[in-house]
This record gives sequence, C-alpha cells and structure tokens, in this order.
Amino acid sequence: MEITLTGITTTGAPHLGNYVGAIQPAIAASRRTDVQSFYFLADYHALIKCQDPALVHRSRLEVAATWLALGLDVNNVIFYAQTDIPEILELTWLLTCMTAKGLMNRAHAYKAAVAENLADPDKDPDKAVTMGLFCYPILMAADILMFKAHKIPVGRDQTQHLEMARDIAARFNYLYGEHFVLPEAVVDEKNAVLIGLDGRKMSKSYGNTIPLFEPEKSLRKLIMRIKTNSLPPEAPKDPETCTLFQIYRAFATAEESAAIQLRYAQGIGWGEMKQILFERLNAELSEPRQRYYELLEQPDHIEQILKKGAARAREYSVPFLQELRRAVGIRPLTL
Repeated sequence: MEITLTGITTTGAPHLGNYVGAIQPAIAASRRTDVQSFYFLADYHALIKCQDPALVHRSRLEVAATWLALGLDVNNVIFYAQTDIPEILELTWLLTCMTAKGLMNRAHAYKAAVAENLADPDKDPDKAVTMGLFCYPILMAADILMFKAHKIPVGRDQTQHLEMARDIAARFNYLYGEHFVLPEAVVDEKNAVLIGLDGRKMSKSYGNTIPLFEPEKSLRKLIMRIKTNSLPPEAPKDPETCTLFQIYRAFATAEESAAIQLRYAQGIGWGEMKQILFERLNAELSEPRQRYYELLEQPDHIEQILKKGAARAREYSVPFLQELRRAVGIRPLTL
C-alpha cells in the first residue's frame, strides 16, 4: 500500500493560510482508504525556532486540537507526536553519519541565515546559527525514511529537503543494502498562498495573520483591518489583485466566487465586501471553532489519541530500526 506522511510544526496556533495551503487538503486526504497516511506533530522541529517552553507546550495542544476539530480521521490515519517515537532520533544519528557537510551547506535556510549575517558589519557567517538549524534536513529525512513513505505533500519551498532525504537514503542504501524507500515530493500547485492583513504573504513572521479559530468578534475586527485601495464603492474593481477576494475564493464554491467577481465588475464597497468575507468565513469555521475550544479543555483526551497513534507508529519504527542497527553492524556480539 502507498504510504504518505505529513508533518505539522508546533510553533503557534494555525492561521487561515495554513488551513488553505496545507490543513484542508490533508484532512480530505486523511479519509482515503487506498493509502496508509502518517500525520505527526513535529515538536522536535519546533525547538529549532522556539526556546519558550510554555509556547512549545501550548502549541502542541493547539495544533493537535486544530487537526482533530477539523475532522482528521484518526481511525484511518496514524496520528502521533514526533517526540513519542524515540527511534526517530536514533535514526537521525545514523543518517547524520551518512550525510556530507557540503550537502547541509546548501540548505536554503542555512544559506539564508549566512547571507543575512554577512550583511552585518561583524561579518560572522555563523552568528546565531544552531546545529538544530544546520541539521534540520537530516531530522526531516529521518521523519520520512523511518516509515518508508512514498509520497510527501509539501510546499514548493520544501522540495529541496525531499531531494536531500533522497540523497541521504540513496547513500545509506549504497553502503548497507536496500533498506530505504526514496520518497517523492507531491507539490499541489492549486493550493492557495493567502495574503495577510498588510498585503504580504500571510505569515507568523510578518505578524499579519488571521488565526484560524479567532473568536467571532475578533475575527470580524481583523477582517475589517485588511488593507484595500482607495477606489470608491461604485468604481469597477479587479478581484485578482484584491486580498479580500483571494481569501473569499479559498473558502467559497466556484459559483459563489463567480457571483462575487460580477459584483466587483459592477462596483462593490470595501465595507460590504469585508462583511461578506466575514460571514463566509464565520459560516465555514463556527462549528470546528466550537469543537476546537472544547478540545482545548480535554488535553487528556488528546494525549490518549496521540499515544494510541504513537503505539501504532512504533509497530513500524521499532522493528525497522533494529533492521538498520544490524545493517550498520550494531548487533549482539554473539549470534
């Protein structure tokens, strides 16, 4: 059976952009019965960016609650926390010993950090660069290779990491025999990249996001803050350059979007369009929002779901790691 794997980094509560770009298609895919899907909280990855223990802990709960509230089918998929699979860290070390430093030097995140540092007067290329950031692609490779995943849904900015995972796996296979499946990136070009409150890509780093489960009154206030141009209500407007329409289209049917496009051509006031967007989002999110806040009050229930998923995941990881240990020569001294 084909195996797919999706990781969810636990760094803050998800926003509308996360939902449209990754969560919504993954939830739909979780209901497929012709594949075995793994979904995990990438809580070790979170430590690369965040050293606030309270935030890391809270984010684990919020992200898990988000996926459950939106309908992740945990009976059909294997849903677990990365930190509940100790074999992943041991595999990370095995892979680290296979990985050329030059390969890690080419990682986009590391190169971007170095470039930013070189622009600074002191010219220290590795200032504030941790080994977590530098070795991030190896941990990601371990996440994928541990479960012999065939297909990995990713954004285009993550395809380099998939290529690195393939390179690392191929080298291990060359040295120790065919153990790993070489994963393939699945990039869905149809997935929307939403624009945030200020006209830039919606991102936590820009502080321009609309949290997915923002309470109703706060949601409306945030939508009213979305940047628009100064055209008067009666003037025809281009929906393709409008943040309001882009967000609306991501949540509406094709028929609903076509009707709103006609309104843009005829002239529509920004206040009216913002109200339409609020009502559409609120209708879509009100029920899962209620479930989300109910789940936040049931951390024990969420923990049980994750532990059950981890037990299922370890049915794969424990024997596979033993196989890999034997392959590299770490096995009992007596036969």
